Amino acid sequence: MKGNGVTTEEARQETPATETRTAALEMGYYPGCSLHGTAREYDESVREVARLLAVELLELPDWNCCGASSAHMTDHGLAVALAVRNLEIAARQGKDLLVPCAACFQRLKAAQKALREEPGSQHEPGAAAVPIRHLGEWLGRPETLARIRDQVKTRLKGLKLVPYYGCLITRPPAVTDAPEPENPKELDLLLKVLGADVRKWSFKTECCGGSLTMPRADLTRKLVSRIVRAAVRAGAQAIVTMCPMCQANLESRQIDLKKEDAGHPLVPVFFATELVAACTASVGKSGRWKPHLIDPSGLLGPLGL
Repeated sequence: MKGNGVTTEEARQETPATETRTAALEMGYYPGCSLHGTAREYDESVREVARLLAVELLELPDWNCCGASSAHMTDHGLAVALAVRNLEIAARQGKDLLVPCAACFQRLKAAQKALREEPGSQHEPGAAAVPIRHLGEWLGRPETLARIRDQVKTRLKGLKLVPYYGCLITRPPAVTDAPEPENPKELDLLLKVLGADVRKWSFKTECCGGSLTMPRADLTRKLVSRIVRAAVRAGAQAIVTMCPMCQANLESRQIDLKKEDAGHPLVPVFFATELVAACTASVGKSGRWKPHLIDPSGLLGPLGL
């Protein structure tokens, strides 16, 4: 298991040649509902990082909700149709499609699988072939890591972090096409480039409870507690994710757990792009950490962030 011991050079050798280029410095962009609502700071930081990398994000015109959990739990046809409409718009753009939200990524990939495998599917040509990229797939490429490294102005020196991918980016691999669904490495590599001390742990792809957070908050609290305590055992000072649902669950349910048990740890939870944007900024952004329910300023203040 290479995990946190993988170097950027090793990643360069392991990355398939077909995955080493973005489409002419332009990418289609599907933010999804969360990034225009409860996770606006994620959207802002993704756009900051894109500007840093000289990549123009072309937001899909007139995009709609991917359906998330509600649609696929209610009606398979509706779930596919909602996602396919976005894929048809992306096909007209003719670009790789960046999808930062893990739930949206999984639903769009599932819709493509349905288009390819279910007879009689009605869709515009090209919808089933749109290259869908999650954030880690884009930022974890060797040439992208190298460009970020060259622009780091403030390193996360001494900051102990655990990468948390969650379950939707990698599973099921028959849908997500994840090369290493149990031990993804893109986020590990990115955090190392920023200078962090990336800790080894076995919970990087565990489920946080997802959309069960509303109907079964008790179950979500239990799952979140397991993840947070595992991070603390690994020596982590913070958790880093690429999923808005994971970030919201991990932060909000920790607050609940702390109210129930004063001894329960409180661990800040960052979006990966927030850290990239902060580490590469020439001037600190006022209020960058204000949206966080668990204040991370005590960790980042000594680093000048």
